[in-house]
Amino acid sequence: MNWDQVAGQWKQVQAQVKSKWAKLTDDDLSVVSAKKDALVGKIQERYGILKEEAEGQVDKWLASMPTSKNEPPTQSRNH
Repeated sequence: MNWDQVAGQWKQVQAQVKSKWAKLTDDDLSVVSAKKDALVGKIQERYGILKEEAEGQVDKWLASMPTSKNEPPTQSRNH
């Protein structure tokens, strides 16, 4: 799944984001408002990690998301 797909389905995806990063609040997700940079920033803030680590977590999560409800998650790729 790419970020455009996440943004288009933000209301449905929020529960999965909150499940993955439990320290994020509903208010955090409202502020993020489907913006990847904002999500990375909130993860960085809540977990006290570097921006690069937060970006890596988001990218890995995106790669694991199915592209549609009928497709299995994709395998992560090494770049």
